[in-house]
Amino acid sequence: MGELALIFAFALGPALGVGAFGALALRLLRGRSVTVHIVTLLVIAVTAMVAAVAMVADQMFLSPHDRNVVLITVAAAALVVLTVGWLFGRRLAAAAVWADQARQRERQIEQGRRDLVAWVSHDLRTPLAGLRAMAEALEDRVVDDPATVSEYHRRIRVETDRMTRLVDDLFELSRINAGALRLTLSAVPLGDVVSDAVASTAPLAAACRIRLLAPDSGWPTVLASEPELARVVGNLLLNAVRYTPSEGTVRVEAGTEANCAWLAVADTCGGIPEADLPRVFEVAFRGERARTPCRPSTGELASSGGLGLAIVRGLVEAHGGRVQVRNTTGGCRFEVRLPLPGTA
Repeated sequence: MGELALIFAFALGPALGVGAFGALALRLLRGRSVTVHIVTLLVIAVTAMVAAVAMVADQMFLSPHDRNVVLITVAAAALVVLTVGWLFGRRLAAAAVWADQARQRERQIEQGRRDLVAWVSHDLRTPLAGLRAMAEALEDRVVDDPATVSEYHRRIRVETDRMTRLVDDLFELSRINAGALRLTLSAVPLGDVVSDAVASTAPLAAACRIRLLAPDSGWPTVLASEPELARVVGNLLLNAVRYTPSEGTVRVEAGTEANCAWLAVADTCGGIPEADLPRVFEVAFRGERARTPCRPSTGELASSGGLGLAIVRGLVEAHGGRVQVRNTTGGCRFEVRLPLPGTA
């Protein structure tokens, strides 16, 4: 028993020395990656084991051949342990990074939901209060001259249309997020969709004194679902008109490259701060600090729930395409890329 205790003491000495050195090394490596820490721990453990075995082998007065056999055996085991540890360390590090990114993304989504609830609550409360006040005024005959009554009726219709658009946006966004969006893809002439969207947006652009430009020809045919594509183009045009100041210009153009088609909506909004560009397509992001929205007297471009561009991204990605935004001289440019017929 005393002999075993002596062997333990001889093995413990170098192992403690290696452990103390390893503790100092880990302290110095505090800012490094998970993989580095795991590999360092394995190196410390293997080195402590090798040192302990070498010390005991030396004290046992083994022959040089036997001592080398023991050390080679331990070295082979150490090599396997370090290799496996390095491989699994990388996997654990990747999993840790992915988990951290997932937590950050979850926090961003949760914050987006809170912002959405706050924006929508505000955007519904304001017109509802106005509608109630105007309805009570009409009901109590506080206003009875034909001109004022007609104006109240018009404003009630405008606010009702605004709330309808907001509810439609919420429904569309819920379909996208729930994965319930089902597209019927076909060859769609992009020119027809753009022409309809421009015609719908033209009165609002005129009210803001904004030039809305689109070429008469050169439009490609894309593989898309026409109702959803029309919504994409309409939302982009409304967004551009909304943030372009009076006497500005909104230009729509398109073309093809490689095996995809592109559609671009460029405006003269003055640009978007670089820090805000990655957030433009987030739910409830409005960026009104960056750009000055147009407020025509009709009120039909009053603030939205910040859902238009989020819906654009969801619908474009559902088509297998992508959308991006970049600043240009004096404004910004939204680009949508969609597959061509026969490339899906």
